[in-house]
Amino acid sequence: MKKTLTPTKESIDSLRNYEASKQLTDTRFKRLVGVQRTTFKEMLAVLKTAYQLKHAKGGRKPKLSLEDLLMATLQYVREYRTYEEIAAVFGIHESNFIRRSQWVEVTLVQRWCYDFKNSSQF
Repeated sequence: MKKTLTPTKESIDSLRNYEASKQLTDTRFKRLVGVQRTTFKEMLAVLKTAYQLKHAKGGRKPKLSLEDLLMATLQYVREYRTYEEIAAVFGIHESNFIRRSQWVEVTLVQRWCYDFKNSSQF
């Protein structure tokens, strides 16, 4: 059986969680996620602060971590895949992903002045 050097859709989907992306080089991370690793960490810090403020009284632990949620949201914005497809890859319901990814976009636009509609940032 011949090995292919180009990544398949399944291999890319398997690298969509944050833990798996830690093994990637910075260049490969940028190519797969769409932002530099440092930018990703800055975005994550903003989201963690906003999440702590929003859930100061406690609540149910989310099924998808903030790191994975940010990766999924960036995947949606960058690749124009459907909510249903991305939600299935990350193992959550589509409506849950829609609600949470919209929170990510709004939070980053309000608190970090990040414009998701500007394609030059990807």
